Amino acid sequence: MTKRNIEELLSEQREELLRALKARFETNMNRHKDLEWAEILGKLEANADKLWSLNEMERTGGEPDVVGYDKEKDEYTFCDCSAESPKGRRSVCYDRAGLESRKKYKPENNAIDMAAAMGIELLTEEQYRALQKLENFDVKTSSWVQTPSDIRELGGALFCDYRYGHVFVYHNGASSYYGVRGFRGLLRV
Repeated sequence: MTKRNIEELLSEQREELLRALKARFETNMNRHKDLEWAEILGKLEANADKLWSLNEMERTGGEPDVVGYDKEKDEYTFCDCSAESPKGRRSVCYDRAGLESRKKYKPENNAIDMAAAMGIELLTEEQYRALQKLENFDVKTSSWVQTPSDIRELGGALFCDYRYGHVFVYHNGASSYYGVRGFRGLLRV
């Protein structure tokens, strides 16, 4: 993130974000068994750029929470844990090429560019399936996921949802967008 973005997160916003993250962490211990908030807080305080990205996740309705820890890299993984695909990130094409290929009714943005601007990554199919093992997400919505290049080169893109007790992976044209499809992001701290 740029210095400007870090500075935009005022101390009042920072404190409000940390309160929300701590409350969500404590309320949802099933997502991060054996992890301690104090250790996560230390990592967050040492990485102001990550706080800015988490604030963007929060601002767009993602309800980020810790979903894992990599001991080898000493990294915590935050993921959007809103029940449905984040409201502030819906009705977007998959990527810029998909957006630019639309002749009519172009949406304002696309998932890949939005994620990059927020400093986060779209989930892979594997990460999406792992998230669903914690709780059931996207039972009424769907979320774009990272799409393999061979599929993308043919004009397609992948999205996932949870229905009938299963995770489903579908395809659509990368230029498509729907009011109930957004994307979930991941951030490593």
